[in-house]
Amino acid sequence: MPHHTSLITLLVAAFVAAFVLGALARRVHLSPIVGYLLAGVAVGPFTPGFVADETLAPQLAELGVILLMFGVGLHFSLRDLLQVRAIALPGAVAQIAAATLLGWGLARWLGWSNTAGIVFGLALSVASTVVLLRELEQRRLLDTARGHIAVGWLIVEDVAMVLALVLLPALAGGGGESTKEGSLLLALLATFAKVGGFVAVMLLFGRRVIPWVLERIAATGSRELFTLSVLAIALGVAFGSAMLFGVSFALGAFFAGLVLSESEFSHQAANETLPLRDAFAVLFFVSVGMLFDPGILIERPLDVVATFLIIVLGKSVAAWLIVRAFGKDNTTALLISASLAQIGEFSFILAGLGMQLEVLPRDGYDLILAGALMSIMLNPLLFGWVQRHERLAERTAPREPTPVPPDLREHVLIVGYGRVGSELARLLHARGVLVVVIDGEDDRIDHARAAGLLAIRGNAADVRVIGEAAPERARMALLAIPNALEAGEIVAALRAANPTLTVVARAHSDAGVRHLLEHGADGAVMAERELAHSLAEMVLATPDYRGSRHLPPATL
Repeated sequence: MPHHTSLITLLVAAFVAAFVLGALARRVHLSPIVGYLLAGVAVGPFTPGFVADETLAPQLAELGVILLMFGVGLHFSLRDLLQVRAIALPGAVAQIAAATLLGWGLARWLGWSNTAGIVFGLALSVASTVVLLRELEQRRLLDTARGHIAVGWLIVEDVAMVLALVLLPALAGGGGESTKEGSLLLALLATFAKVGGFVAVMLLFGRRVIPWVLERIAATGSRELFTLSVLAIALGVAFGSAMLFGVSFALGAFFAGLVLSESEFSHQAANETLPLRDAFAVLFFVSVGMLFDPGILIERPLDVVATFLIIVLGKSVAAWLIVRAFGKDNTTALLISASLAQIGEFSFILAGLGMQLEVLPRDGYDLILAGALMSIMLNPLLFGWVQRHERLAERTAPREPTPVPPDLREHVLIVGYGRVGSELARLLHARGVLVVVIDGEDDRIDHARAAGLLAIRGNAADVRVIGEAAPERARMALLAIPNALEAGEIVAALRAANPTLTVVARAHSDAGVRHLLEHGADGAVMAERELAHSLAEMVLATPDYRGSRHLPPATL
C-alpha cells in the first residue's frame, strides 16, 4: 500500500468496520458505540489481519471532540454556566479527589510509586467528553437543568486535567523538595494566568468579534462560506487556545461555541457542523478500540476488574453522595453518576504523558485502556437503567397537588415545553385558548407557570400524569416533543384515556410520521414539509401568480 494513502485507508477501514459492527450491535439491542469500539479492536495492532495507522486515528478523533464541544457551547449560554457553578465546581473537585484517592490506593496495592498512583488515579477520575455528550443528546437531556450540571461538571474536569498535564512534568522532575515545590507553584500560577487570560479574551474580545464575523459571512448568502466560517471558528479558536494559552482543544472549542451562541445564526451553525461531529465522534470510539490490547484481560483479570470497579462504581457512588449533599434530588444524582461512570480521551493523554515521563508503568496504561473500553461499553446500559428507574420512581412517588381545576374542560394539551412547545403555548394562550402544559423538567414547568399557564410536571406516558390533565374533557392534544418513539407511547396513553381526542404530533421524517399515525395520532406535522407548503403559499400569493385579479377601487 503506498504510504501517501494511509489516511484514506484508515478512514475507509474505520467507517466500514464501524458501520458493519455498529449495525450488528444495534440488531442485538446494544448501543452502536459497542460496535464502534469493537471495530477499533478489529483494525488495531493487537488483532490479526489489517492494521490501520494508529498514529492518525487519535488526531482525527480529536477533531470530533473539538466539534462536539463547539456544538455544546452553541446550545449553552454564559448564564447557564454560571447557574450551575455552585454545584459543578466543588462537586467536580471533590469527585476528582475521591477517584484519585481510589486509584492511588489500587496503585499502591500493585506496588507502584506514589507519583504513579496519583497519575493513575487522575486518569480514572475524568469522564469522556464524547461519551457523556452523546448520551445526553440521544436522550434529550442536554438542554435540561440536569444536563447543564453534567456539562458544567465536565468543564471543571477539563480545566483540572489541563492543570494536571502542566504540573506533571514538574512533579516528575528531579531536584530537592524545595526546588520541586517551587516548580509546582510556578507552573500552577502560570496555568491559572493562562486559563484566566483565555477566558477574558473570549468574553471581552471574542464575544463581539466572532458573532460579527459570522453575521457578515451569512449576509453573503453563500452556504459554503458559512459552513467554512463555522469550521474555521471552531478549529481556529481550539487550536489557538492550545498554542497561545495552553488550554485544551475541547475547552477552547466550547468557549468558541459559547460566545457564538449569542448570535442569531447559532442554530444554523449547529446544524451545519452536525454531520461532521457525528462522523468524527465515530472515529473517536474506533481509536479507543485500536489502543486496546485484549491480552490484558487474560494476563491480569483481577487488576482489570478492580480498575473497572473504581471507574463505574467508585466514581458513581462518590458523585451520587456529592450531588445529594448539595441538596439535589435523587434523579439528578443518578444522572450525574451515570454520566461520570466512564473515562476517555483525557485519561489516555494523561497516561501517555505519565509513561513518557517514566512515572507510570506500561501496566498502568494498559489497565486504563481496558477500563475505558469496558466502561464505555457499559455506559449506555447505565443510562438506560437510570431512565427506567426514573419512570418507576415517577409511578410510585406521591404526586404534587395538581394545578388543574376539577371542572376544567375544552382545553388543549401541549406535551413538551421546549423551543417548539413554549412558542406554541404562547401563541394559543395569547388568542384565548385554554392551555395545559405537560413536561418532565422542573425549570420548564416553572417557566410555563410564570407565563400564566397551567402546567403539570411528569412524563406524559405515565397514566397518572395524563389523568391529571383531564384528557377525557380536552378538545385536542398537541405533542411538541421531537422524539417520535416517545411520542408514540404518549399517543397510545392519550388514546386509552380518551378514544375521541384529536391528537396531532411532531415528526422529523416520513418514518416518524408513519410511526405516530400507526400509534393513533390523527395527524403528524413534519417541520420541513410544512415549511415548504408555507413558502409555496407565499409564492402563490404574490401578484405574479394571482393573475389579473385586482382589488376593487375604493369608494368615497
